[in-house]
Amino acid sequence: MKKHILLCMAVAGSLALASCSDFLETESPSSQTGEVIFENEGLAKSAIMGVYSLMTDTYVYGQKMSVNWQGVSDIELASGYQNDPSQSGADNGIANYFCSIYLENTKWESIFKMAEYANTAVEGIRNSSLLASSSVIQGYYGEALVLRALANFELVRRYGDIPYKDNMSNSDLSNVYMGKVDRDSVYSGLIKDMEEAIPYLPWMGTGEYNSERVTKGFAKGLLARIALFAGGWSVRDGNQFPDTNVEHYPNIEANPGMAETGGFYVGRSKDWKKFYEIAERECAELIGDVENPHSLDPDYGDIWKTVCSESYNTYNENMLEVANGVGQSGDIGTLMGRRMDGNIGYGQRGFGGTYVSTNAYYFYSFDPEDRRRDYAVYWPTYKKDGDTKKIQEVMNNDIMNVALGKWSFFWASDAYKQLALTATSRVPTGINWILMRYPDVLLMFAEARYMLDRGVDAVDVTAGISARQALEMVRERAFGAGSEKIGQYDSDFFEAIVNERAWELGGEGIRKLDLVRWGLLDSKIEDMKRAMVYMMDGTKTIEIFDKTYEPSDIPTTLYYKYQGSDEEFIDWSSVNFYTQRNASPGSEYREIKWIPSNYWEREDADDAKTLIQNSAKVLACASGLRSSYDYSVLLGELQWGTEIQNYISTTINKLGNGVCNYRHLYPIYYEDIVKSNGFLSNSYGY
Repeated sequence: MKKHILLCMAVAGSLALASCSDFLETESPSSQTGEVIFENEGLAKSAIMGVYSLMTDTYVYGQKMSVNWQGVSDIELASGYQNDPSQSGADNGIANYFCSIYLENTKWESIFKMAEYANTAVEGIRNSSLLASSSVIQGYYGEALVLRALANFELVRRYGDIPYKDNMSNSDLSNVYMGKVDRDSVYSGLIKDMEEAIPYLPWMGTGEYNSERVTKGFAKGLLARIALFAGGWSVRDGNQFPDTNVEHYPNIEANPGMAETGGFYVGRSKDWKKFYEIAERECAELIGDVENPHSLDPDYGDIWKTVCSESYNTYNENMLEVANGVGQSGDIGTLMGRRMDGNIGYGQRGFGGTYVSTNAYYFYSFDPEDRRRDYAVYWPTYKKDGDTKKIQEVMNNDIMNVALGKWSFFWASDAYKQLALTATSRVPTGINWILMRYPDVLLMFAEARYMLDRGVDAVDVTAGISARQALEMVRERAFGAGSEKIGQYDSDFFEAIVNERAWELGGEGIRKLDLVRWGLLDSKIEDMKRAMVYMMDGTKTIEIFDKTYEPSDIPTTLYYKYQGSDEEFIDWSSVNFYTQRNASPGSEYREIKWIPSNYWEREDADDAKTLIQNSAKVLACASGLRSSYDYSVLLGELQWGTEIQNYISTTINKLGNGVCNYRHLYPIYYEDIVKSNGFLSNSYGY
C-alpha cells in the first residue's frame, strides 16, 4: 500500500494551516490559504492530505472510534464484563454508558479539528479560480466536502446536538463561540454537503484514487448511512429543543428502558421516510451503476488477511480505509484481535487484547456452516501450552471473554512483525481501519426498501435487484453458492437484516450505532443478558437471534484436534461446539470443560461462586444505559437467583444512571464547557 506517501504528504498539509486556538480546539487558516494554496494543485492536495492525516489521530480512527468507542452492544464488549461497570475506569465506564464529563477519553477536540481542516479546504477550493476548470481540483473539492461531513457525522451521532458550522473559523474568533445546533439541522447540512460532493468525485481506481481516498462509491454509501441515522431514533433533550418536528418513540412494548424521564425522550424526525428514500436512492444508484467498481470478495477471510498485511482488496470491497502507518498510528489488532502471548518468539508485547471482545452469545448466534463465524469469533490464545510446552493455539472456555478474530499477527505486514520483535510496549500496527465495506451498501439498500414498504421481492429498476436479493447476495458469500442456508433466515425480514448486519459487520464499530438508530440498543442488550445467564443457569431454553437452544444442545466437554503433525493450529472442523459426545473420539483429540461443566449442577453457594459472580457481571453490563433496573422477575427464574441478587446488592454499587433512559450519547468534556463562554452545557443528567 502507498500509505507512507499519504502520511508524508499529510505533514505538508498540516503545515499549510496556521493555528488559532478556541474552545473547540480547531484551527483556522493563514491569510495566504485562499490566495496561494488552493490556486495550486500540489498545495491543494497537501491541504487535503492534512485532513486525511487527522483521521489517524488517537481520538479519531487511530484508536477511540475504531476500538474504545465500540462500547457494549449485544455482540461487542468494550472492556468486557465488570464487577462494577460504573467504577471500573475511564474506558470501562464509557463502554457501559457510565460517562463522566471529566473523562478525557471522550474529548471531541480531534474530531472538531478534522472538521475545521476540512472547512478550510472546502472554502479555499470553493473560492479558487481552478474549481471551474480543473478536474483534479474538483476531485479535491468533493473529498473535502465528504471529509467535513464525515467528521460532523461522527460528532452528531456520538454526542447528539452539537456546535455546527459549515464555514471555517475567522481569525478574530467571531464565528467560533456558539451553542448546540439541533441534530436534525446538522443532518440536513451533512446531506447537503454529500449531495454537492458526489458529482465531483471519481470512482475508485481512477488515477491515484484507491481505498485510502474518498471516492464516489464511498460517498454514496456514506450519504446512505447518514440518511439512515437522520431518520433513526436517538435520545433527545426536550428541555432544550422543541419536539415540533420530532416523533416520540411509541414504546408499545412498554420497555422500561425506553420510557421518557425528566424531559429526555427517544425520538426521530417526523419525516423520517424521506431520509430512507435518500438511502434507497444512493444505494440503488451505486449497485446498478455499470461503472461501479465495488463487489464482494468471494473469500470473506481474504478481507482481513489483506488489510492486516497492508494490501489492497482486489475486489474493491473496502470502500474507504483509514491509512494508518506501521509504527506511527493504529491500534487495530493490538487492542482487539486474535490473542497471542508475548515472549514466545514473536516479540514481548503479543497481539490481540481485551479492549473489545465478544462472548458465547455471539458465537452461538451463527449457523455452524457460516464461514464468517471463525473470523468474527476466536476462542483460543496462541501461546505456550502448560502441559505440552508447545507453542500453539490453546483453547479457552471463558464464555464471557472471547476474542474477535478479524485481525491476526500472522497476517500482519513484515514491517510490523519486525518492529514487534524488539518492542517492549504496544507498537502501532499500521493496519488500516475499514470505514465501509460493500456488503453494508447491500444491506442498507435492503433495509431502506423494506422500511419504505416496497416489498421484499419487488425489483428496484435502478439497482436491478430486490431487497431479498441484496440480503441473499451477502448470505451467499457466507454459505457458498447453492447452499440451502442462503434462504434460511428470520421470517421477519427486518429482524433478518438486524441479524445479518451483526454476522457480517461484528467488531467493525457499526453494531452499537446500528442498534441506537433502530431504537433497539436497550432491548438487544437485555436479550443478550438473558441468554447469557440462562446459558450459565442450565435450566432454561436459550434464545439467541433466530436460534433456540435447549440446555442439552450445548456440550459439557469440548473435544478438538490439531492440523498436521506439528499441532500448531486447531482443526476447527473437528470441534464439537454443537454436539454432545460421551467420550473422546480418539487419542489425537484434546478436551476442555465447556459451558455446562463450568456452571451447572452446583451443590451450594460456595460451589456456585463463579456462576453467581459472572451472572451478576452480565446483568450489570451496560447498566448506565437506563435510569434504573429491576431484575427480580428474571432472577426468580434462576437456580441461584437469590444469591445473584445478594451479590449485586453488596458488590455492585450502581445499576442505572438515575436520570435518563437510552443514554447512549457521550457528555461534553468539562474543559470545553468552561471554554465555551457560556454557550454550551450538558444534557441527559451529565
